[in-house]
Amino acid sequence: MVGSGFGNIFKIPELKKRILYTLALLFVYRIGVHVPTPGIDTDALASFFAKMEGTIFGVFNMFSGGALERLSVFALGIMPYISASIILQLLTVVIPHLEQLKNEGEQGRKKITQYTRYGTVVLSIIQGIGISIGLESMTSPGGAPIVMFPGWGFRILTVLTLTAGTAFIMWLGEQITERGIGNGISLIIFAGIVARMPAAIMNTFRLMSTGEMNIFAIVILIVLMILVVGFIIFVEQGQRRIPVQYAKRVVGRRMYGGQNTHLPLKINTSGVIPPIFASSIIMFPATIASFITIPWMKAIADAMRPGNLFYELLYVGFIFFFCYFYTAVTFNPVDVADNMKKNGGYIPGIRPGKRTADYIDRVLTRITLGGAIYVSAVCVLPSILITRFNVPFYFGGTALLIVVGVAIDTVAQMESHMLTRHYEGFLKKGGIRGRR
Repeated sequence: MVGSGFGNIFKIPELKKRILYTLALLFVYRIGVHVPTPGIDTDALASFFAKMEGTIFGVFNMFSGGALERLSVFALGIMPYISASIILQLLTVVIPHLEQLKNEGEQGRKKITQYTRYGTVVLSIIQGIGISIGLESMTSPGGAPIVMFPGWGFRILTVLTLTAGTAFIMWLGEQITERGIGNGISLIIFAGIVARMPAAIMNTFRLMSTGEMNIFAIVILIVLMILVVGFIIFVEQGQRRIPVQYAKRVVGRRMYGGQNTHLPLKINTSGVIPPIFASSIIMFPATIASFITIPWMKAIADAMRPGNLFYELLYVGFIFFFCYFYTAVTFNPVDVADNMKKNGGYIPGIRPGKRTADYIDRVLTRITLGGAIYVSAVCVLPSILITRFNVPFYFGGTALLIVVGVAIDTVAQMESHMLTRHYEGFLKKGGIRGRR
């Protein structure tokens, strides 16, 4: 039963400790979202963001969990860290030293993580400077200045505050990944999106009561979201299973092999990484452009509105790139073929070694194309429809994909802990199986 599955969580001390630790750090993160940066007129800023809903600010504000509209100490969110991670992973492909570090195991990964932290600080400083300068020239719709005491004192304080906030979020994410349950960075984004849902739902009903939205549009929106969630769960569990046979071999007095199994290749191997990476890449220059009052920079910021053709095409392009790139980084067909050959395994009709690696790579390339189309459709099509319905909050396909994907991954990790201790998983009888 599902209920008994949830009850089993608290019978495993280690899992219970990890879950409570994760919840505690997410609670700390949500507190920080409400701590404002000094020198800001919060009422004027709130009025400004109310006018900017539906633009790139709305997307950035969604990923920061509402921290940007308050310009809290966590206003930059985790995006500088994600951008730094992307840059390091891209450089790993072209710089031999970084590629060597990647292959050195745990010590090499620690060094790359250290470089990522340095990159995060640098990007946070750049974004902080752009935001602080841009805020000084901004006013609310009523004409009230957002910055009460402009000048270099405000700029330096803002840069230090925002950079320290991002560094702290980065630390929280790493602690959750290491000592909690699930991927810390993804869970922080997940928590920010989910935390905004109650207020967004209340705002939607308020608009319905005032006649700005009709009941028919809300029903269509709810049905659309349910269908998208069901579609995401269905595809995320989808696999292309390549049959594998193991030849019988004798080691000492025992015989091994002889069984038939399969190599599971997921339709969406990269998970929620492509939309997160794509959003991060787009938001970094778009945010800087939005805060700078130069005509051509303003034109760029206007083109970066969700629902705009240029924005959506750019977004889809980055999603396709990161689907293939991240799959190539995390899954190496050559290593899989070599390990299969060492253990006496082979794909029926395919010669072991290079032929097997080429076959796996060919199959993986094809299903990754399907996965990229699926991710793009989920992220872009609902967003376009939602902007046409004039929904008062940005909760499109990107947010749904992240929420559902992170939930499935986290549940899968919890299930693996439970199955290791021979407890019944709470999805086992519910018809949905986590990733394994």
